[in-house]
Amino acid sequence: MGRKFTLILTLFLLSGAPLNANPVERACMSSGRTAATPSLCACIGNAARQTLNFGEQRQAARLFSDPDRAEVTRMSASRRDVDFWASYQHFGETAEAMCG
Repeated sequence: MGRKFTLILTLFLLSGAPLNANPVERACMSSGRTAATPSLCACIGNAARQTLNFGEQRQAARLFSDPDRAEVTRMSASRRDVDFWASYQHFGETAEAMCG
């Protein structure tokens, strides 16, 4: 293995995020919220996998660390943001039903 890859892998392992975690699950785990348990974050990650494509998962993960971005996205008139927000709402409903 290359040195750079080994360093990246080590940093990732030290972060505590499981290797199979998607961006939403990782964001949930690193959110610092007391309710963000590994099992809840895994469940939310599974809901994300079922309802969002990978790009949408990355965008949703950014909302964990920047809640103001969620409001900006929700209020946006751009077609991309409107489409994402519809997918994000579906993800939220699915996560609530599966994990709530």
